[in-house]
Amino acid sequence: MREFTIFLSAVQYFTRIPVPAWVGHSPQNLQQAARYLPLVGILVGAIAGGALWLGAQLWPLPLAVVLSMTAGILVTGAFHEDGLSDFADGLGGSTREKALAIMKDSRVGVYGVIAIVLVLLLKYQALLALCGKQRLAQAAAALIAAHAVSRLMAVSIMLTQRYVREDDSARAKHAAQPLGYPSLTIAALTAVAALGALLVAGEHLKPVTAALAAALVMRACLAWRLRKTLGGYTGDCLGAVQQLCELAFYLGLLAAI
Repeated sequence: MREFTIFLSAVQYFTRIPVPAWVGHSPQNLQQAARYLPLVGILVGAIAGGALWLGAQLWPLPLAVVLSMTAGILVTGAFHEDGLSDFADGLGGSTREKALAIMKDSRVGVYGVIAIVLVLLLKYQALLALCGKQRLAQAAAALIAAHAVSRLMAVSIMLTQRYVREDDSARAKHAAQPLGYPSLTIAALTAVAALGALLVAGEHLKPVTAALAAALVMRACLAWRLRKTLGGYTGDCLGAVQQLCELAFYLGLLAAI
């Protein structure tokens, strides 16, 4: 029951899905909620995949893909997209302190807008390509796997780097605290299960391996940039890691099909 409560805390924080009132808003539960972030990804991916499948039964594939992306954004409240936008703006800062200040600013800059537009366009084209050749089931399963694996990449950043915001006003202060190896193990096993579901859906091992490798390469590049620019990560950085690793997963999958 304790772990189930922590999972529901993760659902409450990382999505707009309603949870029972008894879950509350415990900082202690939130500090451990990241271990279930890939499981939340499976939930979000299943909703987006369901919207894709249902939309494809009624409308042309391009419209079904847009509806799927919209469902994913609505269910998370654009939580990770917002992080990507702030992260892109922050990279324009000349110093670490300037970058952190820019990322905390609620206004969106040019870099943030460009990053969101490009990532959404690339996701749209990638998902549309994955849906081709009567591969709707595999595309829906790829959504589930990509959302889980990309969140695992974000969780791994929390294990290997430090949280750099020290002010108590940071929204992600409790949810983005460093994790231990047991939590990473839970998150990793969840992501592996999602990859297994992609194989069960009919995808071959080579494209799945390529997709995972692409996400790992993206994660490594982002980790290097975070360490060099900020000396660690913020909640916005984790959102950017999720978004970019999700995109890398789709591109890797497509490259090997």
